[in-house]
Order: sequence, then C-alpha cells, then structure tokens
Amino acid sequence: MARKKKELPLYEGIEITGVAAEGNAIARVDDFVIFVPYGAPGDVADIKIDRKKRSYAEGHIERMIRPSELRCKERCAHFGTCGGCRWQHLPYEFQLENKQCQVVDALERIAKVDLPPILPIIGSKNIWEYRNKMEYTFSNKRWLSWEQMRSGEVVSDRSGAGFHIPGAFDKVLDIENCHLQNCIGDKIRLFIKQYGIKNNLLFYDLRAQQGFLRTLMIRTLHTGEIMVVLSVGEDNHETITKLLDAVRAEFPQITSLMYVVNCKANDTIGDLDVKLHSGREYVEEEMEGLRFRIGPKSFYQTNSVQAYELYKVARDFAALTGNELVYDLYTGTGTIANFVARNARKVIGIEYVSDAIEDAKINSSVNGIKNTQFFAGDMKDVLTDGFIEEHGRPEVIIVDPPRAGMHQDVVDVILNSAPDRIVYVSCNPATQARDIALLDRKYAVKSVQPVDMFPHTHHVENVVLLELRG
Repeated sequence: MARKKKELPLYEGIEITGVAAEGNAIARVDDFVIFVPYGAPGDVADIKIDRKKRSYAEGHIERMIRPSELRCKERCAHFGTCGGCRWQHLPYEFQLENKQCQVVDALERIAKVDLPPILPIIGSKNIWEYRNKMEYTFSNKRWLSWEQMRSGEVVSDRSGAGFHIPGAFDKVLDIENCHLQNCIGDKIRLFIKQYGIKNNLLFYDLRAQQGFLRTLMIRTLHTGEIMVVLSVGEDNHETITKLLDAVRAEFPQITSLMYVVNCKANDTIGDLDVKLHSGREYVEEEMEGLRFRIGPKSFYQTNSVQAYELYKVARDFAALTGNELVYDLYTGTGTIANFVARNARKVIGIEYVSDAIEDAKINSSVNGIKNTQFFAGDMKDVLTDGFIEEHGRPEVIIVDPPRAGMHQDVVDVILNSAPDRIVYVSCNPATQARDIALLDRKYAVKSVQPVDMFPHTHHVENVVLLELRG
C-alpha cells in the first residue's frame, strides 16, 4: 500500500522581504527560506508550500492579505501563468536596482577579487516591445486554468498557440497578446492560428508527437524588416503552400517567409533544411551604418537597441587604437567582431556553430570589412597555444560565452597568450565571476558595467574589463 503523502504546510500572514534568483521573491519563517514566484517585497500573504527541501522551500501566494506599496499594475493579461515576465509587477527602477545588486553579489561572493566601483546599470530605452525575436508553439491541448476546469465548462476546441507552461513540456498557454514584441507578431501568430482552425489543420500533439502546425518564429527588426519561419510536422507541400500563400497575402510587408518540415522528437531546427517560400533568405539589422544579415538559424541579440549599448561598452573597454590584433571568442555571427573591426588592425573570430561563421563572413563582406578572419569549431579545440603561435598573440581578447561560461582549457590558453586586455561580456554574472577568479593570478578587474537587455525579467548582462598585471 502506497504511503500517503504528507500535507505540506500553509504559513499565514508571512511578509515577503526581497527578490531572489530566477525572478522569485523571498519570505522567511524563522530561519527557513521560502521562494515565492510573483511576490513583491512588502507583500503580506498566506503562503502554501509546494515543495520542501532540507534548507529551503518553494511555495505560492494562496491569499494576499496586504499587497506591497511597491507593486504596480501588470500590463499583460497572461501575467502569473506565462512565466516569461516575472518582474512585470515591479517598477522598472526597482528591477534595475536588483539587477545591479545581482552583479555586485556575484562578483563579491564568487570572484572574491579586488573590484573598482561598479558603474550604474544601463537601463533599456524600451521596456515594452523590445524583443526582435519570439518563438511560439502550437498545441491541440492548450492549457486550461483551474477556474475553467472547476467551472465544468465544455471546451470543444483546445487549439492554441503560445508559450510552454513552466515545468510542463506538453502544456501550452494560448496567448492573445505579448507585449515584448511589436504587435505585428501577435497579428501574424493569430492569423495562422485562425487559418489552422478554419481549415481543420491539426495542431501539434506534444505527447503523441504528431500534427501539422508545430512552432513559429517571428523576427521584427529595428530596420522594419520581418522574418517568419513556420515549422510543420508533416511534409504536405500543398497544405504548406496554401497556408503560406495566405500569410503572404495578408502580410505583404514580411521580408522573409520560410518554413521547415520537422518530424523529429524535438523542436530544434538547427540540423534541418529551412526552405524559402517568398522574399529573401535573410533579414538585416543596422548598427552605426553596418548591416548585419540574420538567417533563420542565426543568433542575434534579441534586444536590438540595447545590443548597440552593450557593444559600445565592449568597444570602449577594448580601447582600440587601430594597431591591435583582436580575438573575438564565441563570436556568433560576428556582430562584435565586425563592430570593432574598423578600430583594429585585425579581428579573428571563433565560434562553434559553422552556420554562424558563414553569416559572420557574409556580414564582413556586405560591409566591405577586409580585416576579419573567422574559424568554426569547439572553442577549446580551436583556441590552442598552437593556434596563437600560428595567428599571432592578441593584444585584446573579447569573450562572450554562453551561460555556462568558459572551459578551463580556454581560460588556460588565454592566460598563456597574455593579452593586454580582456573584455568579458556575459549573460550570467555567476559563471563570469567564477572565470574572473581563474584569471585573477594575471589579470586585475578595472571596470564593470551591467547592462539590462531584458526588462521585466531577472536576467542581466555584464561587461568586465580585465588588464594584465604589471
């Protein structure tokens, strides 16, 4: 006989005192920490525990007794369910203060190195409609709220298009409006959804792994160009063509309309052939007169306006005079490499994704940049002491690694090559701080500049300048 699960406690009249990792708020009962989503410092509420560990618990607000004076009205009707903008109920200035604290905490607690005064965070000019890329999932079993299920309402059509419910891969929240991208994105998604319902197209069954409408990616760039990539689960050319013809007729302003047939068990399209329906095979973003081509598989910073601020910080920290050999590690599509090339003697970019390297070469070519060179491969395999010997010792290294930070082998090669300056761009201050500690025996931190790329989330970018010790 199965043991009955122990009922988890409800704590009454608990004050939420701060914010924490992953966008959660913090409450304390005695010395016990409770992480609570969608709370605000100053809230007094009854908190129901959902999961209990030895040293902490996770819970939710069961009943609000007194909301915090800090709270502001959330803009999105999906707030609290979607999971995408967990700080939407907090004033933007408060969000920035906490992102600044996140950077300070990581560097002081993890890096444990001497630090200069950390510069004030650069806030985002746009806090709504700032994302140039959104990805949506179609589902034949859209998420139903507890209210809908308790009401006994019979829902005959559960077709939906939106975002995965956090922690539930097979649950999709149907989205009416997302305020993070230009509203044209909503119009395109809703048109395809309604077309699918009207024409009896099968929305994807995430458990059975079958259906026609699967995922949708929409890019809306600062230049006004639009890319739409529809992923379908069935290779039905006639149905695909009719659907995309309808999309083209309804939205003639789309620059690039593409599709991919994905019959795999996952949604990634990096290993699949993306086919052009109409328009160009790429869109272009602009920065200081430079044009950057972005293909369906390309990585580009999702906040175009704020990316410019981030890259300006990186360029300023690099302090280039025109005589330096620069290595741009984790170069992606070569955005930073091409952005700083006019101020350097030569820039060498290295990136794992070969498609991205081809984009980087094209971006140099279309902008008439002739002093860049790009290499594809795993960073720890490409960037070796032999590579440095062959291509030259860099005066400046710029690194912008993924959230996991740099491999120890990469750190060792950087230390051996001993550039005068390292500019470390990071989307994860914790792993950045870990790597800075590894570099500390040869490098001193000279400047730290946080940059907010993602308003209403806990994510923050940080740029650190390290200089070779004398």
